[in-house]
Amino acid sequence: MAEVPAQDAGHVSSDEEEVTPGYKAPAKATLEEIAQKDQDDESLQKYKKALLGGDVTDIVTKDGPNVVVEKMALLSEHKVVKEVDLTGDLSKIKDTPFVIKEGAEFQIQVTFRVNREIVSGLRYSQGTYRKGIRVDKSSFMVGSYGPKNEAHKYVTAIDEAPKGLIARGHYTVKSKFTDDDRISHLEWEWTFDVKKDWE
Repeated sequence: MAEVPAQDAGHVSSDEEEVTPGYKAPAKATLEEIAQKDQDDESLQKYKKALLGGDVTDIVTKDGPNVVVEKMALLSEHKVVKEVDLTGDLSKIKDTPFVIKEGAEFQIQVTFRVNREIVSGLRYSQGTYRKGIRVDKSSFMVGSYGPKNEAHKYVTAIDEAPKGLIARGHYTVKSKFTDDDRISHLEWEWTFDVKKDWE
C-alpha cells in the first residue's frame, strides 16, 4: 500500500511489476475473432457463452475505457467496514482514513467492470508506507475477464493488522490495477489508521 499520485487508465506503469512464476500471457484476440473460432464445436461455444455471460456476438462496444475500477471496500469478517468510490476525485480519498482495529483480520475488495474486450491477467497490487518507509508490499492475481453488464468483485486474501502501541498510527497505501500488457487501469492513494478499536 503506497504513496503515489493517481494516474489515468491506459498509463503503462513504470513501477517494478510482480511476476507470477510459470504464468504466460495468452495471445490477444478480439471478441469477434473469438466468436468466429471453432463454430462447429458446440461444447466450446457453450463454454464461451458461459465465460462471457451470453452470446459473444451480441456484445455492444461501449464508450470509455475497457476496464473501469469503480469501488474499493475494507472488509472484516466478510462485512463491509467502509467503501469508497473510485470514479470521482481520487485525490480526496487519502484525506479520510480507513480505521482498522489493531490485530484485526481484514480484506480489500475491489469492484470493477469490463466493457468491451477480454482482459487478461488482471492484477491488484499495493504497497503500504509509514512515515515514508515501505513496511509491506502485496500483489494478487485477479484473473482474466470478459465483458459483462454486471460488475466483478475481487477480494484479497485475509490480512492481519499490526498490533501493539508501536504499530498504532497512520499508514499510506498506493494501490494499482494492472494487466498482462502492463497497462495501469487505475492507480490511487488511500490511508488508514490502526487504532485500539474500530473507531
